[in-house]
Amino acid sequence: MNQKERMLAGLPYKAWLDGLTEERNENKKRIYRYNQLSPEQSEEQGRLIREILGSCKESIHVETPFHCDYGYNIEVGNNFYANYNLTVLDVGKVVIGENAMFAPNVSIYTAGHPVHPDSRNSGYEYGIGVTIGDNVWIGGNTVINPGAHIGDNAVIGSGSVVTGDIEFDVEDYNDGVLNMNDL
Repeated sequence: MNQKERMLAGLPYKAWLDGLTEERNENKKRIYRYNQLSPEQSEEQGRLIREILGSCKESIHVETPFHCDYGYNIEVGNNFYANYNLTVLDVGKVVIGENAMFAPNVSIYTAGHPVHPDSRNSGYEYGIGVTIGDNVWIGGNTVINPGAHIGDNAVIGSGSVVTGDIEFDVEDYNDGVLNMNDL
């Protein structure tokens, strides 16, 4: 099994072997072009974001700047909007549902590194996927960590750090979880 296959399987892998560095560099070129387009070039923006992402529907808009590692590990549903400075470390699969809205400075991390220094210094890393459901609103300056799952209709407040599962129909403002049905 090569390093890309290991990465895609969620196994420890080395990110600089078997062409992974070249894939990231090619994606950086696409992202650079995307981030340099003027607002008047909306058709080219649409074409290029579809080239970057692994799978996406027709109605999506990602404000610049935007950054990701590979792009092909990101699936986006219809009617998706991401405000400025979306960063996705997509060594693991990232699935975003329909009608999702992201405020500025949302970061989605699937990359992880061993905790023990000797293991970490070996150069291995790993990816754990992130899933975001339908009709989700993510507030600004939110960090979504590896393995997080955000259910349908959830609202994540600004400045949140999501480390696990957020159920559907829930608002999470980092100081407690509020069930929307209780409002």
